[in-house]
Amino acid sequence: MEDKAKITELLQPYLNNGYLYIVDIQMVGRQGGRIKVTILLDSDAGITIDECADISRKLGAQMDELNFFGEAPFILEVSSPGVDYPLTFPRQFVRNVGRQLMVILTDGASRKGKLVSVTDDHIVLDIEAEKKSKSKKKKEADLTTEAVPVGPTPIAFGELKKANVEVSFK
Repeated sequence: MEDKAKITELLQPYLNNGYLYIVDIQMVGRQGGRIKVTILLDSDAGITIDECADISRKLGAQMDELNFFGEAPFILEVSSPGVDYPLTFPRQFVRNVGRQLMVILTDGASRKGKLVSVTDDHIVLDIEAEKKSKSKKKKEADLTTEAVPVGPTPIAFGELKKANVEVSFK
């Protein structure tokens, strides 16, 4: 069994029957050297620093007991994904309804707008009209480009390559 799968299995008792979920597990370093394991957890209501610290202590002790990486030293970090981490699960989108998103589609196109709703298979993004200068409007009129949709637009999860919350300090 691969290390990430083993860590996922070890984490299960700490996820409180699905209340918390694993966003990502990252490992850098190599056997024989120092290994850094970063585990990103979240929940529908967010995760506290205390919850992360508690899981880190317990999981770290368990990994030590199991001699998880042999004699190789390791660093274990357990945290939330943070606002700059891409949204990857429908549960994360639900928590961000009403916020501005920047999404990149699988065809490379980008869309920016307010997240209006989330279903099992898609999101609805209220896409804002792009403000263009006169020269840009003229240049685009000369080209036969597909118009970017404006207003509430459904986007299937399968069409999303990347989605980030746009942080605003207004």
